[in-house]
Amino acid sequence: MTKPLKGLSQELPQETLKSTQDYILTKSDIEDTPETKHVHQFNERAIRHTVSLSDITGLTKFGLHLVRVEPGDETTQHHYHEESDEFVYVLSGQLLLHYGEECYQLAAGDFVGFPAHGAAHSMINDSDTDAVYLMGGNRPPIDICHYPGINRKMYTIHGKKEFVDLENLGEV
Repeated sequence: MTKPLKGLSQELPQETLKSTQDYILTKSDIEDTPETKHVHQFNERAIRHTVSLSDITGLTKFGLHLVRVEPGDETTQHHYHEESDEFVYVLSGQLLLHYGEECYQLAAGDFVGFPAHGAAHSMINDSDTDAVYLMGGNRPPIDICHYPGINRKMYTIHGKKEFVDLENLGEV
């Protein structure tokens, strides 16, 4: 077992010091964490009930979220990112994935990667029970999200989001 370095805690700013226990979420911790209801800003039918595991543990370079979607609800507006890779791993239930021009039925144990600059994607819970999945991706400081079905782009710059409808976007 490695011994901690003496004097290390005196060299780091106090606000960066946390107990290693603060980075561990037990199953009961997660179960006791209230879900946050997210309605997509461009799709009122896209409703997710989320526990942000990464935010709770202070991770900032990527997001990891435990998501529950009720029957009949969508997960997002059909989209793709220019800079952010994303993924989902289905834990329970079923989801109908719209990926590019194709549709796929997903079930527990299925994994899907959505690379940056890849095909647009979205899902809907087309079953009669809740679907639960892990959703994750990197958090680049600057990203552009394309919503081809509604002809819109959203720009995220250091956490601030702005969007433009493509009909209003001019050339420079």
